[in-house]
Amino acid sequence: MMKYSSGIVAIVAIGLIVYGFIILEGNEAIAHKFIGFGTVGIFFIVMPLFLIRVSKGKNVKNYMLNEENIKKMQGKNLEKTDNQ
Repeated sequence: MMKYSSGIVAIVAIGLIVYGFIILEGNEAIAHKFIGFGTVGIFFIVMPLFLIRVSKGKNVKNYMLNEENIKKMQGKNLEKTDNQ
């Protein structure tokens, strides 16, 4: 359901932006509002919905940049000291 809702909101937001550019010649103030609402829709509604859908079921700890993951990326062996 979320997959389709984010797609529908994205299409509506792009439609608002396109419509804003189409009516830009006739009514500039309203055109800028359409363009602005479309942009806000993409960045504050579509993008978070997409990120939630894509990151569902993934462990966030694997993507955090900490000392252990840096050493894994560099290919170094992890050496545990006595105080850890």
